[in-house]
Amino acid sequence: MQRLTQERGAVSVVVALLMVPLLGFAALSIDIAGMWSEQQQLQSGADAGALAVAQDCARNNCQTPSQTVQTMATANVNDGLATATVTPGVTPTSGQVTVSNAGVRHYLFAEVLGHSQATITTTATAGWGSPTGGTAALPLTFSICEFNAQTGGGLPSGTTTRVIYFTKSSGTNCTGPSHNAVPGGFGWVTPDSGTCSATSSTSSMLSSSTGSSVPGGCTAANIAAQQGQVVLLPIFDQASGNGANASYHVYGYAAFRLVGYNFKSKYTFNASECLKPNVDCIKGYFLQFVDMNSAFHYGSGAPNLGASVVTLTK
Repeated sequence: MQRLTQERGAVSVVVALLMVPLLGFAALSIDIAGMWSEQQQLQSGADAGALAVAQDCARNNCQTPSQTVQTMATANVNDGLATATVTPGVTPTSGQVTVSNAGVRHYLFAEVLGHSQATITTTATAGWGSPTGGTAALPLTFSICEFNAQTGGGLPSGTTTRVIYFTKSSGTNCTGPSHNAVPGGFGWVTPDSGTCSATSSTSSMLSSSTGSSVPGGCTAANIAAQQGQVVLLPIFDQASGNGANASYHVYGYAAFRLVGYNFKSKYTFNASECLKPNVDCIKGYFLQFVDMNSAFHYGSGAPNLGASVVTLTK
């Protein structure tokens, strides 16, 4: 019996000696996992704050950036304890904002090793600007003259529905005697292979899709998918060539909410104004719009036609 008692005591000593490394492993597994979770929440808050301020600034009103980022930081942590700061003096022309977000993680087990808490800091940077290129959901372009005629020569505002007729039927005096910007061109451009979209940039030319028919690759479903949506349209300032060799120089991109269209009566939606006589048109309005879609990118030197692109840069 004495021997068993001594062995039992030895086990107790071994367990006591192992408690420290066991607690150390607990600290590594639980506390580090908790730190990672806290960091992800803080990063989400920083990202959300940077994007929110960028969206406000892209709309030409940065609001109160410090309040905006703190609201986003608080909403993205489980305990509501986060302190966010933002680039001082950010304005609509800054083009970029950086947000820092910090929080304190209290350890559960690591305190026995002399560590009670840790401060975690994350950052995020978002930028904004006028689009310099991307993939338009419709393979269609209009002239800067037509854009100015529809918007009064300034940035688009309001929600007054307008009907924009294709060049052959347009009464805005934006084309020459042929009433087409280029002979054989009606505003349609050659879509990307196998799609109903067109990729371009302000440093490139768009090839004209000759004839007045909707380009091949576009189906009724492709076009119907854009009903009621805001589409970014390439706006050209120069056109050259004729027929299959015609092209348009992209000046910039404008946002257009598409509420109706008529394309040779084959594709038609909410555009009775264009049915008699049967002319091609789109119906809707140009507007100021912030695009968060990765289909477009922004850069310096692009004209402001009402559309802005916002994205996280780091």
